[in-house]
Amino acid sequence: MYWCKVARTESEFDGIARLNYETFVEEIPQHEANGSGMRTDLYHAQNTYLIVLSGIEVVGMIALRSERPFSLDLKIGSIEEFLPDAGKVCEIRLLAVRKEHRNGRVFFLLARALSDYCLEQGFDSAVISGTVRQLKLYGQLGFRAFAEPVGIGEAVFIPMVTTRRQYNDSVAARLQTKRRLFLPGPVALTAQLAAPFQEAPISHRSAAFREVRQEVDRMLEEMTGMTPHLLSGSGTLANEAMLAQIKRLNSKGLILVNGEFGKRLVQQAQRWSLEFELVEESWGQAFRTEKIAEQLEQGGFGWVLMAHGETSTGQLNDFRALADICKRQDVKLCLDCISSFGAVPFSLEDIWLATATSGKALGTLSGVAIVFASHPIDPDGSLPSYLDLGLYATDIPFTFSASLLESLRCALGAYPARYETLNQHVKKLQEDTKDWPNLAAGYPTSRTFKAVEDIQFLVEDAHLSGFELHSASGYLKTRQLFQVSCIQPEFEKDWQHFLAFYDIYQRYHAKAKAHH
Repeated sequence: MYWCKVARTESEFDGIARLNYETFVEEIPQHEANGSGMRTDLYHAQNTYLIVLSGIEVVGMIALRSERPFSLDLKIGSIEEFLPDAGKVCEIRLLAVRKEHRNGRVFFLLARALSDYCLEQGFDSAVISGTVRQLKLYGQLGFRAFAEPVGIGEAVFIPMVTTRRQYNDSVAARLQTKRRLFLPGPVALTAQLAAPFQEAPISHRSAAFREVRQEVDRMLEEMTGMTPHLLSGSGTLANEAMLAQIKRLNSKGLILVNGEFGKRLVQQAQRWSLEFELVEESWGQAFRTEKIAEQLEQGGFGWVLMAHGETSTGQLNDFRALADICKRQDVKLCLDCISSFGAVPFSLEDIWLATATSGKALGTLSGVAIVFASHPIDPDGSLPSYLDLGLYATDIPFTFSASLLESLRCALGAYPARYETLNQHVKKLQEDTKDWPNLAAGYPTSRTFKAVEDIQFLVEDAHLSGFELHSASGYLKTRQLFQVSCIQPEFEKDWQHFLAFYDIYQRYHAKAKAHH
């Protein structure tokens, strides 16, 4: 199995030096032989090396650096004289693949890793001294010549450049193997859920649209026992519309926070100038119902707001006991179910308002914001019209995508069977990661992990090898967390590939540790 990573250890740098010697001394006579079998690059201390391994052996490499002057600057003068619009530039050097592994797979893995890494680092373009023997190869990466050749004899090089756009249009980009996704959203569409986006559009005022809409409303109501209001937008929009209704209560509330999405509800409530108090727990800690009950018993509260699925920590917050308390106190309980709806079955009995979205566990594209209500909602002229749920109660007031609605209808048709599919996925995920440093247990579609020493670079190396774990959100980065979600349609197959990668990854690092 081939996989890719950033070189970080002395043994990896030794493997690079051997490949450097084989390629640029013995094969391409760029440097004189010295009998050592190893060559350390002049810019080694400045280089970042991306390497491809076959099991635990380094079989391919590419180096990049951004410190000036570049080797090309020394050969032709400042490259900006030739490329005035180059932007932030890096220099690519030492592209090499061991002869017995020149089957295309290593090259395209290196190409994708290089593209990903340059994008992450914010480079606009990359330059290279291209050997005339590999012009076709460079062309497949989107490189083009921008100056006259330099050098003599068999060591003639052509100054070449590629940009993000040139790479995206290249053979390498077109032939990349697909990424294996373990993200909590967006979700890769199945053929069935993608099909509506290939159909001719229809008006949201048409009878055909209304028929689909009525079917979607019926399915959502069967799942929740509440009336759905569909808005065109994200889950954040659904929460804004819910908060607009809370604003109408003109009463003090209580917001519960034990993770990022509870925190975001607070930030949104502040923008609505709502009066509220907080109940905060440490990230990943369950709420203490008795503590909330004591605070509510002080009186004066009209509503409680919480995130049901706190995916930032992997905490599924229990709201049933809280719903009973709120009912006794005549307090309206409102839930952010954006990540939990469709992930696990639950009753919304005794809930005043709840939110969901099409783009999470339901499995289709984001773009449908859903607000469930247990009571009739009248229009309110004091609210922004787009957020006034009363306008949505009896009509389709604003433009709505028929394709997105039809895809949502198809996604809802997978229930209740999809609950069991996701349950089997998460059981498999929990079993296979039981020894990982898990932050919280029991979330129905994902697990959250600490990036401790043994897997400190797992996310980055997995990304360069074509596996997308979730770590890009700021709240994960600052806490050194990452997540694995099982809502993607090809989770089972992709997870087996990841486990094979992870097995090699673990054995490789165990050997490196023992050697050290």
